[in-house]
Amino acid sequence: MATLRTTTPRLLRCTVHTLRSSITVRSYATVEPISALGEAMSATQPPVSEKHTSTIGEPANDKNAKIKTFNVYRWSPERPTEKPKMQSYTLDLNKTGPMVLDALIRIKNEVDPTLTFRRSCREGICGSCAMNIDGVNTLACLCRIPTDTAHQTRIYPLPHTYVVKDLVPDLTQFYKQYKSIKPFLQRETKSEDGRENRQSPADRKKLDGLYECILCACCSTSCPSYWWNSEQYLGPAVLLQSYRWLADSRDEHKAERKAALDNSMSLYRCHTILNCSRTCPKGLNPGKAIAEIKKSMAFT
Repeated sequence: MATLRTTTPRLLRCTVHTLRSSITVRSYATVEPISALGEAMSATQPPVSEKHTSTIGEPANDKNAKIKTFNVYRWSPERPTEKPKMQSYTLDLNKTGPMVLDALIRIKNEVDPTLTFRRSCREGICGSCAMNIDGVNTLACLCRIPTDTAHQTRIYPLPHTYVVKDLVPDLTQFYKQYKSIKPFLQRETKSEDGRENRQSPADRKKLDGLYECILCACCSTSCPSYWWNSEQYLGPAVLLQSYRWLADSRDEHKAERKAALDNSMSLYRCHTILNCSRTCPKGLNPGKAIAEIKKSMAFT
């Protein structure tokens, strides 16, 4: 099992991405916490650097080519005794779309078909292509490729997650926590006319900035509190979803929802570091949603 670990003593320092590995019976790699405001990673041991692996490039560059290097995290459960490595790929940006996902698709289709990653909508809606790009958790489909060819783009899976393969994180625990908050309308009272449950425009507006969450896990995997307590602390994404139902005027189980959060770990492990709000690719504010839950728990 390979791990990404942080040893940076201060959260306000950005560090260089490195990896660490060890072998266990579990056929997963783990990507453990990024540290620092800029969400960079460091480790006690260096990874197999891109300097010590071959560079795979597309053939026959023309004289006007804009060659860009992408350093991509690679690890396969089919070779569990091998350390994860950073594999370098070169692409001509003149033949590549503007987003990092376009580059990854070109690498897989034309250069190295063994590269593994998730993707679906390509429009920032599904959340499948969440990964760490140049030290920031974001969606590959929304992240533009820096046009400076001297800058090498570094791509990792989401930090502090088990890695299924290459850039694919295991989000089993994340979705288990999402299920635990019962993310659906709970209501016994039927509408008088038997139609849908209505709410006023003002009540509907309270859900803006909440319902748009696509559960990409960028915020939760950027949160130090979640790295340290991910078995019990629900994390920014799930708590934002929890507040979405607490704020919904149609829901009649608010007391039960609050009771489920009324313990020392589920909610109160948030220390308002606000990496979550800074990194959200949809521009949402999980930190504010968590603060609103704390207020409602204190005053109601």
